[in-house]
Amino acid sequence: MRLSRYFLPVLKETPKEAEIVSHRLMLRAGMIRQQSAGIYSWLPLGLKVLNRISDIVREEQNRAGAIEILMPTIQSADLWRESGRYDDYGKEMLRIEDRHERDMLFGPTNEEMVSDIFRSYVKSYKDLPLNLYHIQWKFRDEVRPRFGVMRGREFLMKDAYSFDIDADASRAAYYRMFVSYLRTFDRLGVKAIPMRADTGPIGGDLSHEFLILAETGESEVFCHSDVMKLPVPDEGVDYNDDALIAGIVKDWTTQYARTDELHDETLWNEVAENDRMNARGIEVGHIFHFGTKYSEPMNAKVMGPDGREHFVQMGSYGIGPSRLVAAIIEASHDDNGIIWPDSVAPFDLGIINMKPNDEACTAVADKLYAELSNAGREILYDDTDKQAGAKFATMDLIGVPWQIVIGPRGIANNEVEIKCRADGSKEMMSPDAAINRFGSSD
Repeated sequence: MRLSRYFLPVLKETPKEAEIVSHRLMLRAGMIRQQSAGIYSWLPLGLKVLNRISDIVREEQNRAGAIEILMPTIQSADLWRESGRYDDYGKEMLRIEDRHERDMLFGPTNEEMVSDIFRSYVKSYKDLPLNLYHIQWKFRDEVRPRFGVMRGREFLMKDAYSFDIDADASRAAYYRMFVSYLRTFDRLGVKAIPMRADTGPIGGDLSHEFLILAETGESEVFCHSDVMKLPVPDEGVDYNDDALIAGIVKDWTTQYARTDELHDETLWNEVAENDRMNARGIEVGHIFHFGTKYSEPMNAKVMGPDGREHFVQMGSYGIGPSRLVAAIIEASHDDNGIIWPDSVAPFDLGIINMKPNDEACTAVADKLYAELSNAGREILYDDTDKQAGAKFATMDLIGVPWQIVIGPRGIANNEVEIKCRADGSKEMMSPDAAINRFGSSD
């Protein structure tokens, strides 16, 4: 994409309403535009990051055996009355009445709707296990939305729902999602720590939340330092091997790891002082096992191998892609702007033509742009006539991982400058060497 043709409304000044780093940088980088309290439009740069995160989440859900569907944002209140949650959920639920005076709501979550889909079609244990997920917008009417997309009212959520014939099979499904989350966050370029969690309004008897460490995190984290050293399973992990998956979960949950909500000072004191890690964290994922909490009131049952009907055992599993955009920024930035992990960066490379009116510079820049684009790289080509300082500041602000700088002095020596955004290191090489380096799939 040529910057001269792109919509990138960067701001020089920090908006006064932005309280935390991610909110400030997302506004300054032209990623989002606030439309009302806690509700944002996603502009081109922000949407590219959001889509890249969603793609990775989707790939790992599919790898773990979950099946994608798409449920509507507007739900019937009748389903929530069946489960008993309609009156209990509180003012966070946006309640609506349609023109026929039917009670509706903007979904904050989808346990009821997916249970209705399940009970309509699945009648036998032979059709289990089943895990259905979607990536859809949710709405929760926060009493005080703040921190940009970190705590907005409208947000993008991946929510998955597992259905199994008995408690053992359901726990195995929970463990598969646990491991899938480890892989997902690792691919997103962040270290997310699973912690024992309260089940909250979702309900259930087993829950873990996944937190990214960041100074601005809303939760205080207490964990054994060994958790940070545990290996994440590779893409070849066999999700059909229940014993293997359970073993991975055991490795990740043996050491002490809790937020302040469930912190136990007695257990914490048993951890050697040198092994204690106390920090702040941002929740980016939450998984729940809740048995028959929803299947019983909603009559979601199947015929078992014993010839009797059984209420299915269920779990739900959430990741917030829109919240993750902000969380990654909170964990990875410097004074100049965002430092994206390569896997989620909106562009793989930035090409900066220092002198667009110089034929030699433009010829080299155009060649790099064409050949690297043909190699499948996402490139932001700054072909504008802005000052050099402004060009560099924009590339650093939006966090392009690699920048190729093309200027008259370098071209005279058949060289371009390569800058790594993460550490600021620079090196010179020929244009052809740059094409060979960044044009490969490695």
